[in-house]
Amino acid sequence: MNNTQKVVGSGLLVAIGVLLGSNFYIPIGVAKAFPIQHLINVIAAVIFGPAYAVMCAFGISLLRNMMGTGSLLAFPGSMIGAFLAGIFYLKTRHHLAACLGEVIGTGIIGSIVAYPMAKWFLGMDNGAFYFVIPFALSSVVGALLGLLMLKTLLRRLPVRPSKHH
Repeated sequence: MNNTQKVVGSGLLVAIGVLLGSNFYIPIGVAKAFPIQHLINVIAAVIFGPAYAVMCAFGISLLRNMMGTGSLLAFPGSMIGAFLAGIFYLKTRHHLAACLGEVIGTGIIGSIVAYPMAKWFLGMDNGAFYFVIPFALSSVVGALLGLLMLKTLLRRLPVRPSKHH
């Protein structure tokens, strides 16, 4: 896959993430999972690699924040999740590893990194682990949806992801 294809594909994923990111959710008990970012992280990590996955996550977070539909907390969670999804996939070549990287990166590490951001920039004084459960729920749902979508996409893609991103 050449760089032009990666840029165009990444742009499409960013557009999808911006359009659907805050409009599509799945109720889980009293919580709402917004899985689109996680779904896109897994897809971008496998198809384009960690660098493009992080750029997609940053682009979606930036545009959603500029439009008033996102949160500053999306930056650490989405970018760390995208990076780990890409690295886990690169090291193993297993789609499930990309999902695991997304859940660890966003659901655990990203949620903990979000705490100081929430405190300093948003004035929230919640506990350090306040974001872990909602971030983890959303990332698990999104990563699994991403896995399902990835299986469908890879059967239909005219160009296969390269072995070395």
